[in-house]
Amino acid sequence: MQPLRIALTKGRLEKSTVQLFEQVGMDCSALREKGRRLILPVGDGSLQAVLAKAADVITYVEHGVCDLGVVGKDTIMEHGSHFFEILDLNFGRCGFALAAPKGSRFYEGYRVKTVATKYPNVARRFFESKAMDVRIIKIEGSVELAPLLGLADGIVDIVETGATLRENGLEVIEPIVQVSARLIVNGASMKLRKREIEDLAACLEREV
Repeated sequence: MQPLRIALTKGRLEKSTVQLFEQVGMDCSALREKGRRLILPVGDGSLQAVLAKAADVITYVEHGVCDLGVVGKDTIMEHGSHFFEILDLNFGRCGFALAAPKGSRFYEGYRVKTVATKYPNVARRFFESKAMDVRIIKIEGSVELAPLLGLADGIVDIVETGATLRENGLEVIEPIVQVSARLIVNGASMKLRKREIEDLAACLEREV
């Protein structure tokens, strides 16, 4: 039978996932010594890892070319939900927050505020929940630049320590939601390979 295929978010989540796999006794030597390869065997060969960018992990799982994926809840909140989210892996913890220049009193006044973010859907839902009309600008790089250049009144972004905000004269106005890495599963795979997926999830859950 074809190995279960799991898409891993490249970078820090990939490293944490490899550590978790090793904790449950899987051989991850191919992942440790991957070179430039993007598809690698894990353990006894019944699992195959695909290394991808976060948003692509969701795309591969939604389209069924990967059975499972490890991706941050932040990416799930932004990019869709046509899959099952079955396990909080308890690593990659951070939080969405609204931040603005220090002392700027973001919520005061009546004019429509402009917010820069890499996560327009998350930002839109947050301000809709407050019945606030805002103008949202999507930024791909360092969102902290937008208020400094006068493009935006504030930003919605992932905040871990807050050091980058402080160094750029910004402060958290309001935390939005905490996020962490999740195990997601393709809907068809959940039916066709239910036992294998549940066995893997149960194995991982014992360590998280």
